Amino acid sequence: MNKTQSNTKVKGVILAAGYGTRFLPASKTLPKELFPLINKPVIDFIITEMIDAGIEDILIITSRRKKVLEDYFDREIELETVLAGKKEQLAKIAPVNANIHFVRQKEMKGTGDALALCESFVGDSPFVVAYPDDLVFAEVPLAQQLIDVYNDTGKSVLAVQNMPGEDVSRYGVISPGAQVADNTYKVKSVVEKPAVGTEPSNMVSLGRYLFTPEIFPVIRSLQKKHRVGEFYQTEIINELAENNRVMALDFEGKRYDTGEPLGYLKTIIDYALDDQSINKNLLAYLEELVLEKKSQLCEKRIDELKQGVIKNTSIKMEEEKQTV
Repeated sequence: MNKTQSNTKVKGVILAAGYGTRFLPASKTLPKELFPLINKPVIDFIITEMIDAGIEDILIITSRRKKVLEDYFDREIELETVLAGKKEQLAKIAPVNANIHFVRQKEMKGTGDALALCESFVGDSPFVVAYPDDLVFAEVPLAQQLIDVYNDTGKSVLAVQNMPGEDVSRYGVISPGAQVADNTYKVKSVVEKPAVGTEPSNMVSLGRYLFTPEIFPVIRSLQKKHRVGEFYQTEIINELAENNRVMALDFEGKRYDTGEPLGYLKTIIDYALDDQSINKNLLAYLEELVLEKKSQLCEKRIDELKQGVIKNTSIKMEEEKQTV
């Protein structure tokens, strides 16, 4: 481990400027980053992950439609007054133990443009980038796992998972180089959403990155190339990878995708089933609901079969009449 790297202060960046169109109409006024798992917004889990990894300064990149994100992380003086003396409830609305900063992405010009906005905030520090759609529950916070690899290598690090036998065509898929440690690989390149059968591996890049300030000269170069339209972090990563400056960590932990409705619902259910205060009643309800739905489906199928028999019998009788 490089002593300088181990003493370097790591910062955090959360990309939260997107439209959230998969959740319309709800996301028209409520940012999907504030959609709750029971009573805690999704973005709060990312903040907690970063704080648990020792990150004290966090920048959230938003847009003009998401001022409520700033309100959420501000103090609520009136509510504090109403809850005076109620320690448990006051603790729930206490400001987080980190310095939260905000900047707006004025145009939706891609993740590459969004990362350019954080240069003055980051300075010479490495920084963990998080997409709030991806939640990871792990004994060691995912941000800390990335920091550990950075401390060992001094390079940018991608969080990846190996998905053998699964369709990886909707992900960024890495072309891995040599394995350099347990679950850690060099990265040759990243292929964004490869056609089925053309993917370079089963290792997909998922929602968490640690970048060094080396990315900013690359971003400025790409901005000149993409004066019109969007550009994305995949291009940035690939330029760094050409110079052997990117690692991949097959991380430990369970990942949830809250960026689409079914994944969000699955996350809520799993999270709730781990909550000791409600899981027994919830599990009993789910078991009862499954039995009820199965019974309804069976009845529907029986009715369909009956209708099919009646229809086939009628057709057969009509055919016999025509034959006579």
